[in-house]
Amino acid sequence: MNARNMTVAQMVEAFLEPDAPVQVRAFDGSRFGSDDAPLHLDIKSSRAMYYIAENPNDLGLARAYLQGDLDSPELLPGNPYEVFKQLTGLKSYLRKPGKVELARIAAAVFSHGVHVPDPPTIEGPSLSTRLREGIRPHTRKGDAATVSYHYDQSNDFYRLFLGPSMTYTCAVFDTPETSLEDAQAHKLNMVLDKMNLKKGDRLLDIGCGWGSMEIAAAKRGINVIGVTLADEQVEWGQEWIKREGLEDLAEIRLMDYRDVPESGFDGICSIGMMEHVGFKQYPAYFHEMMEKLRPGGILLNHQITRTNSHDGKRAGSFIDRYIFPDGELASPAEIEMTIQDNGFEVITQENLRQNYAITLKHWTENLQAQWEQAKSMVGEPKARLWGLYMAGSRLNFEINTIQVHQFQCIKPDPDTGTSTYPLRPWWTR
Repeated sequence: MNARNMTVAQMVEAFLEPDAPVQVRAFDGSRFGSDDAPLHLDIKSSRAMYYIAENPNDLGLARAYLQGDLDSPELLPGNPYEVFKQLTGLKSYLRKPGKVELARIAAAVFSHGVHVPDPPTIEGPSLSTRLREGIRPHTRKGDAATVSYHYDQSNDFYRLFLGPSMTYTCAVFDTPETSLEDAQAHKLNMVLDKMNLKKGDRLLDIGCGWGSMEIAAAKRGINVIGVTLADEQVEWGQEWIKREGLEDLAEIRLMDYRDVPESGFDGICSIGMMEHVGFKQYPAYFHEMMEKLRPGGILLNHQITRTNSHDGKRAGSFIDRYIFPDGELASPAEIEMTIQDNGFEVITQENLRQNYAITLKHWTENLQAQWEQAKSMVGEPKARLWGLYMAGSRLNFEINTIQVHQFQCIKPDPDTGTSTYPLRPWWTR
């Protein structure tokens, strides 16, 4: 057969065993797999093929999906989790095509000319583009740009899936049946308890988001400063503090944590912010925390982690372009070593991986339930993007590709060391 006449189904057949539990239906009328397969994928245009040929990874597939060129009748609006799970199951049916097959596929794809379709308009710039624009990773300018890219969206859109707590980090569940709101409230209180804070104490919250920690702390009589680089979050948080009548105890600033002039805090928490810091900046970051804490003060550091130290630190192409530009993850062992090397004593390290999977289940189900409103707020491609990201993250937490850890760390007192905290855990998990 002439390579130019090779069908999409034949291309798929080069990568999958004939009994793979999927049917692929293509724009050229060809089909791979049986009608009664549990999963059906529709390749709706040649643009999908060019996206995948240019980037045969998560970026190419994501572009095709976000543009509507790759779809499935099994996809739930805003919640593609079940389809992701079935796609993961196809790994055991993969086959490695030979050089001749790969050459035929390339000839078929490019037989009508080399096309490089424009990426979706919601895609962020590549690392090389950011560098040309003078936005270097993990500098003050770079951090401000990347945080703004992710968080300065519609606050009302985030509320659709986060719920009234506006807490964009892992909740902590007593049971799988615990409500999202109860689990988020439990997480906030657990963090405050782990820092052993009392009424009148001073707390610094780095990467404070929309202010849920500030509200929880101030209601306990704790004086709290929250800092973020996202304008939308500052506006929301300041209004929330005012509505609660907590202005005398809580404030939120548009500020880089390195620019906070105060020190001597009784506690510092960093909940879901370290993913933006960059692995090479960890020593400087923890040194800054040490400088801002009083002797005997506690740092609670909560961050997504790699399962091991062998994988690269950078996120994949999809995450870099669409979600967290310049995001990096390290293993819990690497993080704990850096914490200790900067003079802290680590009291506990806790893995909350399963809790984050349940949290993401709630978020994707919320987005699914509010799908039409989400599309009207941000457009279908961006609404699809958040469902794609959260469903994929849920699956990765479930299969232990990534984890999330809390590190409870105390700054030694030069006179008493770290013998000032109780002998046994004093908080309720």
